[in-house]
Amino acid sequence: MVTFWPDTNSAVYTAATLLYPHALATSVTLPMEILQAASQMASVRARSGPQVQMLLAAPQNQPITLSSGLTLVPDTSYEALPALDLLLLPAIWRNPLPTIRSMEGWLDTLRRLAAAGTRICSVGTGSCLLAEAGLLTGQPATTHWNYFEQFARRYPAVQLKTRHLITQSGNIYCVGSVNSIADLMVHITEEWFGSRIARAVENQFSPEIRRSFRAAAYQGEADSSHHDETVVEAQQWLQERLGGTVAMGELAAYLDLTPRTLNRRFRRATGMSPRAYLQGQRINHARELLKHSNLSIAEIAWQLGLQDASYFSQLFRQHCGMSPLNYRSAVRGKLFDPARP
Repeated sequence: MVTFWPDTNSAVYTAATLLYPHALATSVTLPMEILQAASQMASVRARSGPQVQMLLAAPQNQPITLSSGLTLVPDTSYEALPALDLLLLPAIWRNPLPTIRSMEGWLDTLRRLAAAGTRICSVGTGSCLLAEAGLLTGQPATTHWNYFEQFARRYPAVQLKTRHLITQSGNIYCVGSVNSIADLMVHITEEWFGSRIARAVENQFSPEIRRSFRAAAYQGEADSSHHDETVVEAQQWLQERLGGTVAMGELAAYLDLTPRTLNRRFRRATGMSPRAYLQGQRINHARELLKHSNLSIAEIAWQLGLQDASYFSQLFRQHCGMSPLNYRSAVRGKLFDPARP
């Protein structure tokens, strides 16, 4: 459910986390903290109130004491949850079966939320709840590595992806670990608030270990954000030309479209212009080069088809909230170097 603050055009998103006794606390708090940081940054930009409403839900709205001994006080009950943009199912500590059995009565509600289009994200063995509800039948999924065999035996109709830490099938996401939920939250932040806020949040939460959602995820479709095959072809054409001079008129001619039609269809499918998409892809490639190579800023700019290093630095700052050199320093600052004293 996307709502709006009075007298503003600022979208407000509603996210909820289910609480159950064996939930892993970090899989509750980490995504909430990332979304809270994004909400604060977006509210400053929009000059309005919080942009994400975050709720904790528990049976009968009663406090839940987790296996760790931490007691969490919910905001609402399972039954009183409002319409949601995002529902989080935390990881289950150790054997998930007791939690699965205790949640049987709520699986119908989980199915209804999924059918309504709510984005549902499970962490670790939280994916067992999705499988029990039948939401993963015939779909890709992942879970905590220690439960791969148990999961495969109990849910043989699920396409278990043991080599992926994130899977997506429509509005259903599974992540295999607490670290990976951070990657997914950064991805959702970018969809909700744009790349600049996403990069700022990412840099705040240990950028040296982050991987992009698209690099980490197994997706049921090549690009599940839209179904326009012509735009997919345009995206592939642009990705193949990151390091060259790109004329949008040439792309339009290649697709047998007018430039105006290309721009309209691309925006409708992706929410951005072809040129903005190209810039985003170039910045993503630049981030990888800054992390993993010793190329100079000018050399990286040249590899991206940009002859002006200062323009590249300006573009990078617009997308990532810091200069290329500062970004390189941030992502390498905590890398372990055994040669150091």
